[in-house]
Amino acid sequence: MVGKFMFVLFVVAIFQLYSSPVSANPAIITGYDPMEVCIENCAQCKKMLGAWFEGQLCAESCIKYRGKMIPDCENYASISPFLNKL
Repeated sequence: MVGKFMFVLFVVAIFQLYSSPVSANPAIITGYDPMEVCIENCAQCKKMLGAWFEGQLCAESCIKYRGKMIPDCENYASISPFLNKL
């Protein structure tokens, strides 16, 4: 009797698993705008690095390249064009 119950429970669980849509990334539903992400990252880097980071230049490059080169504040290679020596 327990075996039949477990089998039915298993079949119901598998049916629910395959019948319900799974959405793991909300960016796919809402749309992903690389230029918006690029400009937001420029603002975040400006907050983190202050006067050493040229935020305006970063945002202008986001517009120029249409968000293809997204800066990462923890990756020196991606932000090096926007750093100054003060």
